[in-house]
Amino acid sequence: MRATMIYAPGDIRVENLPDPKIVNSTDAVIRTVAACVCGSDLWDYRGINPVTEPHPIGHEYVGIVEEVGGDVSTVRPGQFVIGSFFASDNTCPICRAGYHTSCPHREFVGGCQAEYVRIPLADGTLVATPEQPAEDLIPSLLTLSDVMGTGWYAAKAAEVGPGSTAVVVGDGAVGLSGVIAAKELGAERIIAMSRHESRQKLALEFGATDIVTERGEEGIARVKELTGGIGADSVLECVGTPESMRQALLSTRPGGNVGFVGVPHGVAIDGEQLFFSHVGLRGGPAPVRGYLPDLIQRVFDGRIDPGKVFDLTLPLDEVAEGYKAMDERRAIKALLRP
Repeated sequence: MRATMIYAPGDIRVENLPDPKIVNSTDAVIRTVAACVCGSDLWDYRGINPVTEPHPIGHEYVGIVEEVGGDVSTVRPGQFVIGSFFASDNTCPICRAGYHTSCPHREFVGGCQAEYVRIPLADGTLVATPEQPAEDLIPSLLTLSDVMGTGWYAAKAAEVGPGSTAVVVGDGAVGLSGVIAAKELGAERIIAMSRHESRQKLALEFGATDIVTERGEEGIARVKELTGGIGADSVLECVGTPESMRQALLSTRPGGNVGFVGVPHGVAIDGEQLFFSHVGLRGGPAPVRGYLPDLIQRVFDGRIDPGKVFDLTLPLDEVAEGYKAMDERRAIKALLRP
């Protein structure tokens, strides 16, 4: 099969690799219908995460089940399925509490920018759609394997609720999905922080009520101005840098909450400042598996259309251009067709 490999920062290649096989009786193999490049893949591409040897890359996927192991019972060959970037058993106490990405049996599902993918713990990881989806639904369904589910978790972790004010820090695909989530969860005011016109337009289309272009101290001051000097009830931190986390913490009112889903790089929080802020923090890798049934139904019902975050579609053979376009901020998110 053809699969994407990263050799070094900036060096993305498509190569022929052996087709995946059933290894454990709980595995499934899917034929990838669509995959994509994630903003977190850019940490490797930019050399911020070390790349010590060539390896397959990509962790977002939708596809058709080709084969299942003998102990798989909830999905079957021929079904269109979506799964999380972490496999989980969906039965342990941690999964039942809603934190599938901390399942003690979790396995990272990588190498998904490829024609076929082996999915461990298929019963607990994959969710079949109610029917074979129409072609125009596939981009939105693909977002559910990570960015839409991650934006949803950011909003839930920040305790967005009816009538609340939410701020979204980050205008990438996760941040824009967070705008959708905040809207769906009932936020009355949604302040999107963005300096890019195309992303501002999409944020407004998704439900943002205000755009803040300032950053740093000026951005914090602008949020305070828009919230009567108090700060927001809920802030979604969708970047993962020291600057974005500071922006989030200082934009939140006392008693408010930050949901942080940007993978932290160099983030350090002053304990005394946090102590006196009365701001709650919750984050981590989003347990998207728990949200899949609900979000799939919202897509099929036409309530949400997160697939609009894809503004570049490429064949798998041109995946290197997808990385380059996202790195240069010429694209929000690149969709790949194997």
